[in-house]
Amino acid sequence: MRFLSKVYILILVASIFVQGQQHYNSPLYAPRNYEPGQNVGIPQILKEVGIEQKLGNQLPLNVEFKNEDGQIVELGNYFGKGRPVILALVYYECPMLCNEVLNGLTGALKGISLDAGKDFDVLAISFDARENDIPELAKNKKAAYLRRYERTGAENGWHFLTGTQKSIDAVTEAVGFQYRWDEKTNQFAHVGGVIVLTPEARVSKYFYGIEYSPLDLKLALIEASEEKIGSLTDRLLLYCYHYDPAAGTYGFAILRVIRVAGVLTLVGLAGMFIYFWRKGRVSRLK
Repeated sequence: MRFLSKVYILILVASIFVQGQQHYNSPLYAPRNYEPGQNVGIPQILKEVGIEQKLGNQLPLNVEFKNEDGQIVELGNYFGKGRPVILALVYYECPMLCNEVLNGLTGALKGISLDAGKDFDVLAISFDARENDIPELAKNKKAAYLRRYERTGAENGWHFLTGTQKSIDAVTEAVGFQYRWDEKTNQFAHVGGVIVLTPEARVSKYFYGIEYSPLDLKLALIEASEEKIGSLTDRLLLYCYHYDPAAGTYGFAILRVIRVAGVLTLVGLAGMFIYFWRKGRVSRLK
C-alpha cells in the first residue's frame, strides 16, 4: 500500500509539473498560456465572413464564366428557362466545408420527386479565381456528383463554373456571400449554405449549413417557380408552411392549417347536407 501511495504521489507531482509548462505535446492543448483577460474567442477573419440576405436581388446575367468543358458562357444561359436554380458558392479544392455543402445538397435532392434538368437546375460556382485556369477541376466535380445523384438527364441540370475575380465578385456581391482568404491556413474562410433563385435569377430563399431538409428545398423550388412545378398536394403543403428568413427554414403555419381545415369542414357539411336532402327526397317520392 505504501508503495502504491508513493507511485500515486509521483504521478500527481509529474502531472502538476507538466501542467505548469508553456508547451504541450498533446494537440488538445494550446501552444502557449493565455492571460485571464486575453480574448480567445472567434478569430477576426471569421467575423468577416457570412451571408447578408438580399432577397429579391437580381443576379448579373451578362457576366462570363467557364463551364465544366472550358467554354466561355454567360450566366444568363442558365436562366430564363422557366426553372428555378439552386446556387452553391464553393471552391473545388476546398479540403472540407465545400464538399460537405455539395454532399448535403445532393442528399437532400435525392429525397425529393423533382428532377434536376427537368424541374430545376443546380449551379455550382467556384469563388476561387485561380481555379479558372484549371477547367478539369469543374469537370471532375460534375462527374462525381452526377454519379452520386444517380438520375437520368441530370447532366443537363448540374453545372459547375469557374470565373475571373471580377465575375466572381459580381455574383457574390449580388447574393451577399462574404468570404476571405486566410494566409495562416492557406484556405478560404467562408460559411456553408445554398441559395434558391427564381427562373429570372432573383434571390428567393437562403438555406444555411451543410444539411438541408428535402421538404424545405422542395417547397422553396415550388415557390420560386411560382408554383409551376410540383403537384397539387405539394402546393397545398406550401400553403401550410411559412418560410422564416432568419432561420432559413420552413415552419408549420398553424393559422393557415386552421383555415384549410375550416374550409374542408364546411365542404364536408355541405356534402352531407346534399346527400341527406337527396336521400330524403327519394324516400318521399316512393
